[in-house]
Amino acid sequence: QLQASGGGLVQAGGSLRLSCAASGRTFSAYAMGWFRQAPGKEREFVAGVNWSGGSTYYADSVKGRFTISRDIPKDTVYLQMNSLKPDDTAVYYCAARRIYSESSYLAGEYAYWGQGTLVTVSS
Repeated sequence: QLQASGGGLVQAGGSLRLSCAASGRTFSAYAMGWFRQAPGKEREFVAGVNWSGGSTYYADSVKGRFTISRDIPKDTVYLQMNSLKPDDTAVYYCAARRIYSESSYLAGEYAYWGQGTLVTVSS
């Protein structure tokens, strides 16, 4: 129902744009989030956007480098990642929380998850 794409291998300092597209149902009125999980680490919040797209939230580690946005007619959420660092290497997941809500940094608050896309940043 959520399909994440756009991951790949990039050198440190480079950029990638991840996409999260809805299929089979609409998430255009849901709060959305991006999370990531590095090998041997717990899943962590990266960025979130509320249901209308009017409010965004970021983990301190990505503030100023990542931008979350949503295209409501396309039912797609994006994560623009700039100035990538090796520490950003992880599988990135998009998730939907609930309709007409704010986003949350808690993974347990999200009801729907995409399959993940791998981002590898080389030094």
